[in-house]
Amino acid sequence: MSSSSSFRARLESLPLRYSAPAGGYAPMPSPDDAPGIGDRGEEAGPRIKVGPDGYGVVVTTGGALSGPSAATPSAESPAVPSTDPPATEPVADSAAASASTPEVPAPEIPAAPIYGVVQTPAPAGYGVVQPRPKSPEPTSPQSPDALDSPIFGAVSSAAPAASGASASSPVEPAAPRSAASPPLVDAEAPAAPAASTSDAAPAASTSDAAAAGAPSEPSVPPVDGGSSAPAGPAPQESNRLKSSASAEPAPQESVLPQPDQPEAQQPPAPTAIAWESVASAASHAAAIPLSQQQAAQEETEDEETPAGAAELLPPPEEPEPEADEQVLPDGVPEDGVYVDVDVAIVMESTYPYLKGGVSAVVHDIITGNPDLTFGIIHITWDSHSPLKDLYGMPDNVAWVKVLYLSMEEHQEDFLRARPRDLRMNRRQRRELSRRILGALLALAQDGQTEPLWDLISEGLSASRRYPVWAILGTREFMEAYHDMMPDLGMSMTDIFWCLRDFFSLAYAVLAEPVPRAQVYHAHTTGYAMLLGVNAAREHGTKVLLTEHNLYVRDTVNTLLERRLDLNVRLTDYRTFDVTGRERMWMAWWLEMGRLCYPYAYASTYLYPRAITEANELGGDSGRAIVIPNGIVTSEFDASYAARLAAIEEIKKEGADKHLWKLVYIARVVPIKGLLDMIDSVRLMVDRGLNIHLDVCGPTEHMPSYFEQCLTRIVEQGLESVITVRGTVKVRELLPEFDLFVLPSYNEGLPVVSLETMGAGIPTVSTDVGAVRSVVEDMIVTDDGQTWDPCGIIIEPGDPTVMADKVQEVISDVDLYERLSLNARGRVEAAYDLVKVNASYNKIYRQGGAGEQTGARADQGGA
Repeated sequence: MSSSSSFRARLESLPLRYSAPAGGYAPMPSPDDAPGIGDRGEEAGPRIKVGPDGYGVVVTTGGALSGPSAATPSAESPAVPSTDPPATEPVADSAAASASTPEVPAPEIPAAPIYGVVQTPAPAGYGVVQPRPKSPEPTSPQSPDALDSPIFGAVSSAAPAASGASASSPVEPAAPRSAASPPLVDAEAPAAPAASTSDAAPAASTSDAAAAGAPSEPSVPPVDGGSSAPAGPAPQESNRLKSSASAEPAPQESVLPQPDQPEAQQPPAPTAIAWESVASAASHAAAIPLSQQQAAQEETEDEETPAGAAELLPPPEEPEPEADEQVLPDGVPEDGVYVDVDVAIVMESTYPYLKGGVSAVVHDIITGNPDLTFGIIHITWDSHSPLKDLYGMPDNVAWVKVLYLSMEEHQEDFLRARPRDLRMNRRQRRELSRRILGALLALAQDGQTEPLWDLISEGLSASRRYPVWAILGTREFMEAYHDMMPDLGMSMTDIFWCLRDFFSLAYAVLAEPVPRAQVYHAHTTGYAMLLGVNAAREHGTKVLLTEHNLYVRDTVNTLLERRLDLNVRLTDYRTFDVTGRERMWMAWWLEMGRLCYPYAYASTYLYPRAITEANELGGDSGRAIVIPNGIVTSEFDASYAARLAAIEEIKKEGADKHLWKLVYIARVVPIKGLLDMIDSVRLMVDRGLNIHLDVCGPTEHMPSYFEQCLTRIVEQGLESVITVRGTVKVRELLPEFDLFVLPSYNEGLPVVSLETMGAGIPTVSTDVGAVRSVVEDMIVTDDGQTWDPCGIIIEPGDPTVMADKVQEVISDVDLYERLSLNARGRVEAAYDLVKVNASYNKIYRQGGAGEQTGARADQGGA
């Protein structure tokens, strides 16, 4: 092995050839694919995981988090205000801890600390999993005081020194409360026992006063057989932070317990926080780039806060951009008018702003159906996401509507909701709470969907009568949750954060009016299908589902950091050995799928096996149709002719003397298995095979993995055997390649497989998604002609088997020729794009598309 300097020189001298992005052949970007996949042999040590658009950098060492967290800022990092509700067992904040214990230098780490919520995107950019930072489960029963915590409160406070408050402290420090101390209550309302079952309270809260002034008929019909859940004083709306002698002690900063943080001997008492406190710094931090977070910290790190001082944080104020800086995303109507369309395509983070396999398929569907009008509903994380048309949308696309999932984009409406906005008294809030939980249980236990959809229509949709999410932090909801779902094994703090994230994401998708379409075509389950079903219910139209891959399966596997080819069933969240938080997120994704599946008038899948897998997740096989992806085979005639000529040359040259050009065409990310392929190449070279591998596809989506692949190439001494081309125009290069290799752990029906087949290139691929049906399963045409395999399918994750099968193909020219002829024949017989588009046109018209177009034509003719 050479010295480190020469090693680096060899690394940097690898042949890299880049060109402008083109084609969209590789699947779409996903910056943080499932960790642990394809990284065999990775040395333990610091590791970088990057969330969407670079948000939420995580530094891990040996698989565990290292470095300061948002809740425990280091001495070198300014504190970020916490937005957690009072924890079950309050912990003294970092300022108090530093005053009573000697400072310990923070460990050196090679990246910035975590701030707020780390976004974990699902495969192919679908969906955003938003788990909260983990905290240890409580060791004592939940304090009833947590029921008075605000929905979205944030308190910034600097705790007093251990020796007492300084002379300049404007607020007296909170005294520790003994186990026998009564719970703290509002200074403006007498205390009521938490276990009381009486509806009469000594004093009415502000929210009750607001409810009392409401019309006699409640906004929500009472539930039959009202709950007998105990009532308690609702949180007050008035500001409690008064510096008078009779005021309560100053509230301490709310901090979630951390695994490495010692428990305080005498924790301060949690104090109720005013409902006007609505900022959520953790969610805010998760939605902005890390560089901006650090810049904001640098501006405030020199500011000093008096000991014991506390203030309520308003929502962060952002400077209004100049008028000329407000640029609408491509395709969004400047006048804000969205005309009715035949079909509204609903997608997550794909067409038309990102290149990828799914985006390419959608573009083909739209261009292949010029007799229909289309709209695009593009769901993405925030306004910093790509918003430039990369495809040149055709004229039959009337508009694009962009919706953002990040709470940062809709905090004005969502975070300002208060219980009084419900205009309900305590009894009505109890009834609503039990109705919500009852609807969730009905879905999970009996598969009943209508109770929950009724609540969505009443409290979350654009036509809502009340903001249902305002119920979340009320005493009535928490008591009902404790009563009806007591076995979740989670603290009230964790339950609160999970539910707030769920409400926020549902609000982002459902609360904004959606333009009218005869058919809403969702290209995944999850948020796209949730929006599609709700929009169809609102407008009285229909929704169509297409599953390019099994979104729910992939999202759950990503959440649990499992291999993406592993199966998932609807009941797995009940039986998997996972944390309470992970169980709730599993239930969120799995039950969301079951909530939506029944409302599709048809569901299309890329291959037959996907129907069976979808049935295990709540799908309906009776409405399932197989429509594969397709290509225009005539576009590959020249490449196919070149392949036939190359086969004749190989016959003359001899298989053992021919330099076999293998090609990998995919993103350089873990789920595509490039590290496995590099190891396979090393094995083939050791066997004396005359091969060369070209790596074609984006390399920038996960730089740490790309660097790992380059390092592996140098370590294996394969610099002359492997060429990393980066993003290239693959179609132009197809005549150069002899064999397509796909070591992937996750696919739908990769268009690149069809394109290489159209060029007559055989395949050796892992058994993922539709690849087996495309490459190996027998095809019988309408006229009775049969087509045999055009390649060999293997199990993922085995470099030796990959090397064996590649050697089998390239060592036998006759076998290679048969596979080449079958490749072209199979794609012509079963994957013709004209037939695919005709199938979609027929399904669209079954759902009512084209009726408006026909009516307009009739009116024009009159």
